[in-house]
Amino acid sequence: MKSCISCGMPMTRPEQFAMGDVSKDYCVHCARPDGSMQSYEEKLLSMAAFIVKTQGFDEQAAAASAKEMMARLPAWKGRASHET
Repeated sequence: MKSCISCGMPMTRPEQFAMGDVSKDYCVHCARPDGSMQSYEEKLLSMAAFIVKTQGFDEQAAAASAKEMMARLPAWKGRASHET
């Protein structure tokens, strides 16, 4: 089983991979419509919005939580912890 390098989601079925391409290292939720991976800024915004929606955090707490989670993911290692 692969996990998305951008958000950490487990990917077990082809439809969970970007563009259904199992050779990709990122998921459908981290892909732009053209199949390329979202930027750090795009992913931070969408992950923070997901945290607000699913966990009820306020926007500032959700952004801080998203940054912390992203700092541990391969796509953002070494970068996320330095972003504001």
